[in-house]
Amino acid sequence: MARRNRAEVVVADEVGVYHCVQRVVRRAFLCGVDPLSDKSYDHRRSWIRDRLESLAGFFGVEIAAFAVMSNHLHVILRNRPAVVALWSDQEVARRWLTLFPGPAWGPSRILGPVKE
Repeated sequence: MARRNRAEVVVADEVGVYHCVQRVVRRAFLCGVDPLSDKSYDHRRSWIRDRLESLAGFFGVEIAAFAVMSNHLHVILRNRPAVVALWSDQEVARRWLTLFPGPAWGPSRILGPVKE
């Protein structure tokens, strides 16, 4: 059965809880001890946790739970439409450009000088 499009599942202006799964590719090992190379990748759990926490604030979601497995990740997310509705277009652009800056000339020309 084909998966439904995200636009059909997520209603942007309603609170929803979503179970998201991300798998690795090419037999890569995400966490734990890789039986093929005998290398330990347990240090990645804290990296993943820290990254999830920082990204949650940027995208207006809450992380209800997550589990980092040897070759995939489960995350339970809750969207925050009331919080996101308060963001101006400039605030959305600022958040996006903070994560994905693009060319050096881009953000300052689009948003103007950064205000602290």
